[in-house]
Amino acid sequence: MEKDQKRTPENLEKLEIELLLQGLYSWCGYDYRNYAYNSIKRRIWHRIHAEKLTSITGLLEKVLHDQDCLQRLIADFSINVTEMFRDPLFFLSFREKVVPLLRTYPSIRIWHAGCSTGEEVYSMAMLLHEEGLYEKTKIYATDINSDVLKIAKKLGIFPLEHMRKYTNNYIQAGGKKAFSDYYSVTTNGVKFDPYLTKNVVFAQHNLVMDRSFNEFHVILCRNVLIYFNKSLQEQVHNLFYESLGMFGILGYWDSEIRKRSCIQDWQTVTMPLVRVRNYIKRLNKKSSIECGYIE
Repeated sequence: MEKDQKRTPENLEKLEIELLLQGLYSWCGYDYRNYAYNSIKRRIWHRIHAEKLTSITGLLEKVLHDQDCLQRLIADFSINVTEMFRDPLFFLSFREKVVPLLRTYPSIRIWHAGCSTGEEVYSMAMLLHEEGLYEKTKIYATDINSDVLKIAKKLGIFPLEHMRKYTNNYIQAGGKKAFSDYYSVTTNGVKFDPYLTKNVVFAQHNLVMDRSFNEFHVILCRNVLIYFNKSLQEQVHNLFYESLGMFGILGYWDSEIRKRSCIQDWQTVTMPLVRVRNYIKRLNKKSSIECGYIE
């Protein structure tokens, strides 16, 4: 009787999903085993219907033998929701609370993890330019999805119909110029000034499997961790910790912060609709950590 109770459609579905994700990892090297279950399940079923299949096991068989289907599934797993100056109050708070600290550095390294098609990278470049900091800044913009990185690198061309919303976001974010000064209209859309990517390095990086590659003053990772389960969130949290220098700033979505439970090594700088984590690392023989606020 106990065995029969465990043989429910829900448990079978969960088993098939586990087998699919393990297969992707073992055969292809893609590790989605610790992504948030409900989110990954929706995307798997989307791909099943798109491929005109009937089961998760059928999808597993196809991705193992059809490289194109595999790439379509990987694209489904990549979350690419972004816009210029998304959550404008984040950028306004960054301008007011973080920029004064950055002014004290001779050079600045920023890692934008999960940059998608690059809209928020261009936004940060504009902000730093207006604050007179861009010339001494290097922005490392990374994403797991090579296709979205190609779009990000494509000379800053974005759809014209998005400009009204982006302009409003820019104004709310404390923009100091006319937003239209940064772009020109072409037959293919809106082309942003190439100057904005002069100090940007776009590169593929997997937060799940790759390691730290530099030490940064600022790390931005927004709208990414909400798609990971708690175990993977902690893993990425540790990666960012290893990647931040003393007085390093980590920017999250406010909703991502509220879901975090292990924050003993962090202090919170409260901003409208967003919190920025501030590390103050004091290195001694015990490698202890002290934390403080940015005033």
